[in-house]
Amino acid sequence: MRITPVRNTAVVADKGLFAPLSMLVAALVLSGCGTIKPTPMTQDEISARVREDRAAMYRGQESISQTLTLSDAMARALKYNLDYRLKLMETTLARSQLDLTSQDMLPKLMTDAGYRWRNNDSGGTSVGIDDRVVSLRPSTSEERRHSLAEATFSWDVLDFGLSYFRARQQADEVNIAEERRRKVLQNIVQEVRDAYWRALGAQRLLGETEPLADQIASALTKTREAEQGGILPPVEGLEYQRALLDAMTTLNQKRQQMEMAKSELRALINAPPGSQIVLEDQPRPLIAVPQDVNKLEQMALERRPELREEDYKARIDSYETKRQIASLLPNLNLFAGVNYDSNDYLYNDSWVQGGVGVSMNLFKLLSIPAINNNNDARKQTDDARRMALSMAVLTQVRVSVERYKLAVYDFQIADQSAQVDQRLASISQVGSDNSLTSDLETLRTQARSIVSRFQAAGSYAEAQAAYGRVLNSVGIDLLPEHIMQTDVASLSREISFSLAREENNVYTRDSAGVAQSQSVQVSILRVPKGVDRNAVLSAVKQVIAANQMTLSDDPKSLRLEMRFSMLASNTARKGQWTMTLIDHDDNVRMTREYQSYLPEVPDTRALSALAQAAALSATDDIQRISGSRAQRMTLP
Repeated sequence: MRITPVRNTAVVADKGLFAPLSMLVAALVLSGCGTIKPTPMTQDEISARVREDRAAMYRGQESISQTLTLSDAMARALKYNLDYRLKLMETTLARSQLDLTSQDMLPKLMTDAGYRWRNNDSGGTSVGIDDRVVSLRPSTSEERRHSLAEATFSWDVLDFGLSYFRARQQADEVNIAEERRRKVLQNIVQEVRDAYWRALGAQRLLGETEPLADQIASALTKTREAEQGGILPPVEGLEYQRALLDAMTTLNQKRQQMEMAKSELRALINAPPGSQIVLEDQPRPLIAVPQDVNKLEQMALERRPELREEDYKARIDSYETKRQIASLLPNLNLFAGVNYDSNDYLYNDSWVQGGVGVSMNLFKLLSIPAINNNNDARKQTDDARRMALSMAVLTQVRVSVERYKLAVYDFQIADQSAQVDQRLASISQVGSDNSLTSDLETLRTQARSIVSRFQAAGSYAEAQAAYGRVLNSVGIDLLPEHIMQTDVASLSREISFSLAREENNVYTRDSAGVAQSQSVQVSILRVPKGVDRNAVLSAVKQVIAANQMTLSDDPKSLRLEMRFSMLASNTARKGQWTMTLIDHDDNVRMTREYQSYLPEVPDTRALSALAQAAALSATDDIQRISGSRAQRMTLP
């Protein structure tokens, strides 16, 4: 029996239309792919991007309208530092990835809808198996055009278990991101502390270097003129020039080193380059070196972000082991769904179906020994890495403590050297006779005094940086877990409280260290006739402020009263300053006398220099009584 198919003219028409359309679409796609060429960005686009980036760097920042304290600088770094912002974004990204991973544990509810079309009828005939005789005429049970819709609910038990372990791993990835954020924050705090104290030293001293630099430049000109005019011997004139140039070079080097600190601080707190910032000039005594190093080591092993990160990595690896073991188990799949088909040839156009299936990859059981070996190797590697990191942490703690001890000792030496050089500068001013050689020697001593003070300020900044490294090595947290307000003032208060609390856990403060340093009020009670009392008072205040003691007219301040008297002498004129330090309860805390030779006619300049030398001779005692000095220490 032979069956002759009947050709449909509509089908032929569809075929004739479909071929040209297909060729046209293919030609358009191929032509579009061939016309794409690299196009560089224009200068206008680049400039627009730069303008937008520069505006975004400082957008929404609170302006700096007052002096910055250390906690203010840390608060601004916390809120505006771009590196820290990046870490916050990475933590947020890790949390969003956790949310996505958690969604994988949900059952699947798949919906599907569509429309089907074909250019001819589907269908077929039946052929006998034995005789190969066609028993039915060609027939179809499907319309050429019909729509479909279905919704299937399925739950794969094995996928649920694997997704659960992946979600637990991603949760620990969030914890790791949080620990890395803590580490970045601790490093930023350390950098802010270092830059802040160096910038404060520059702020204290840079104002004094400009007039001295001008005086040295003027002295160089006079020395060259004196050498060329024969007033000074050539060798002596060149030696003075060499000494002045050396002083100028050293002064410029120290000034440049300190000036860079403000630029670093601006970058850390994300302040615009060139913006003016004024730091609070509040003395902060150095605290004694911690003695219980074992306690610090225990704190470091518990708090350091790197070690906590290793703990989370070990937990992630343990979940990976469980996930690999779970993947060997049989898989159970449950599904149920509703279906709809608009095909009119169907007896039932909608139906519900469901089922259950179990599957297992038997060959994967052969990987059990490899999985066990891999898990053992991973655990041993984690343990070895954690042990190595723990040893590095313990070493950092001990090294930071020793560095702080050496830094405090270096600062004490530099501070004493600065006081000696200041006294030499004051005494040289007393003995100056306004001659060229005398003025040059006075300039040399003044330059050396400023350089010594720069060195003392640098040593103090190094000691503060070493102090912060001890805190950083222990892994203290800058902020509490919950913060109610995020403005700079609120953050600064939280940081100040948090730092004070954490520092008390690391450093042992005695009663003198806990008490706030007292300010000093200076009074000049007696001077010879013709001497400007206010000029002498200004000179003494300059010395007090230069040695990191606070000047104030507060009634609770310590009162430094200075009286001048002439002493009888058979050989030369001598003067004496008597200094008395009185507290707010009118108790005499200190009495000192300072004597020195005077020129024939003691004037304001000589008395001011002598008053400075007298105040410098008692600086240690004043600092100790006012609480502005760190505890004296000696190295073993």
